[in-house]
Amino acid sequence: MKKIKPLFDYLLIKPLEGETTLPSGIVIPDSAKEKPQEGEVIAVGPGVKDKEGNLITPEVEVGQTVMYKKWGGTEVQIEGEEHILVKEEDLLAVLED
Repeated sequence: MKKIKPLFDYLLIKPLEGETTLPSGIVIPDSAKEKPQEGEVIAVGPGVKDKEGNLITPEVEVGQTVMYKKWGGTEVQIEGEEHILVKEEDLLAVLED
């Protein structure tokens, strides 16, 4: 995999696959599926500087599973796989087991 380092407070996220079969057994085709709003953090930027020049580092870490805004981020293809670049402010939550 290419080594990608997001800039500023951007995060590289790999979206999790949504459910393809309903509990009733009905299979949902890819064209009808809603895009997931959860994903695994693959890479984290260094952060942004405040007005005084102090670096504010992101609160999330590589490997965490997060929820992000439905229309937040920019979709990118990396070696044939879909990823999304999201600003930290577009995150809604960190999912814990």
